[in-house]
Amino acid sequence: MTTLLSSYIEQMRKQLGSDTDAFLASYDQPRTQGLRINPRKINENHPGVLPELQRLFTLEPIPWCPTGYYYEEESRPGRHPYHAAGVYYIQEPSAMSAVELLDPQPGEIVLDLAAAPGGKSTHIAGKLAGEGLLITNEIHPARAKILAENIERMGIPNAVVVSSNPPQLAARFPSFFDRIMVDAPCSGEGMFRKDPDAVGEWSPAHVEMCAARQLDILQDAVRMLKPGGRLAYSTCTFNEQENENTAAAILKLCPGLELERTERIWPHLHRGEGHFVAVFRLAEAAGEDAPKPSVRGRTQGRGKRGTVRPEEEAVRLYERWAAETWMPEGTGFQLTPGEPFLYGEQLYWLPQADCCPFDSSWLQGLKVLRPGLHLAEVKKNRVEPAHALALTLPPAAGVRLQVDLPSDGEEVQRYLRGEALQSVESGSGWTLVTVDGYPLGWGKLSGGMLKNHYPKGLRR
Repeated sequence: MTTLLSSYIEQMRKQLGSDTDAFLASYDQPRTQGLRINPRKINENHPGVLPELQRLFTLEPIPWCPTGYYYEEESRPGRHPYHAAGVYYIQEPSAMSAVELLDPQPGEIVLDLAAAPGGKSTHIAGKLAGEGLLITNEIHPARAKILAENIERMGIPNAVVVSSNPPQLAARFPSFFDRIMVDAPCSGEGMFRKDPDAVGEWSPAHVEMCAARQLDILQDAVRMLKPGGRLAYSTCTFNEQENENTAAAILKLCPGLELERTERIWPHLHRGEGHFVAVFRLAEAAGEDAPKPSVRGRTQGRGKRGTVRPEEEAVRLYERWAAETWMPEGTGFQLTPGEPFLYGEQLYWLPQADCCPFDSSWLQGLKVLRPGLHLAEVKKNRVEPAHALALTLPPAAGVRLQVDLPSDGEEVQRYLRGEALQSVESGSGWTLVTVDGYPLGWGKLSGGMLKNHYPKGLRR
């Protein structure tokens, strides 16, 4: 049972009136669990293992999210190999409402301003369907690392992960984004049921501090919104000060901003821990005098005549490796529009989008964790494929060498532990390891043994 502070109970009685007892009684109910299937892995054309997921985890649809499902806590989908393959993302059901209301479209330029651990960013990426550009930001370094890992696990090719403060981003990207997600740091009242420690951190003063910080973040976010663009502001808290009052305050500060709708999910009325979302639209005329992003000169010039840029040489090595790895008649894997970005010995593919000036020069001065899709580590005259590349591949990628492991077998658990595997496959070289057809990582086949290249930091 969750023990609530008397000041919190008093706040909610003033706000809810006769509904207060039902709301307080919800704290004695079990918390809700949810997951979102990854539309890059499972969709209408490729339903894949969805029936198996429904059987394994007793899934029930979440009404406000077409890709969301409730699951039974004892089923523990986070331990299943499908989770490591990015087939789904575990996320609290109420939180799925925010991106559904933001409704990003394929090809748009989108920012997730306070993104860790990545639930809303990966949801946005699913909506973008591999088109357009997602810049996902987290100011806290440790949380930004988790964000980057989740972007990788879900196989997202068109996302850039940065770790900057909102004013810095607002100065770099004025009037730049079609849609912005602001899942603001809040007092966490919706976390009380699953995290009793959050109760002890709550106080009326903390609510006031959060509301002030949220308003600052929103002002920076509005500076980055294109005229006609939309912004979703969400919190996992219940009080009006951080929700409706903050929404009203940003409207006063930004005359061109219009409130389109608000939505609340209450734990005593819905199956969820609770969430608040406000969706704003910036009027078309509001940004006419705003500074426009300038097209910066590229930082990676060709250099002296006759020389080859390191990025070009790295891409040539990657393309040579890809030609040897994919079957000519297979569906293969096509890079999205972009440019190579060499980060030390690591080769990335920086995404670009139509009618958007974004390129590598825009990242100068920013702390960048993932400048796009990690393709490979560049060695002398060769490359080693990145784990992220494997997870980005579709189930039918047409890789020459592939070892498919059943999800209920011991071999897949051994692979996830980093152990070498015996293989009946003939041949030698880089081999895609899959689980029931879903890419899981790389191995290197030689003499009937598969050397394990699953990243050490991810091994169980």
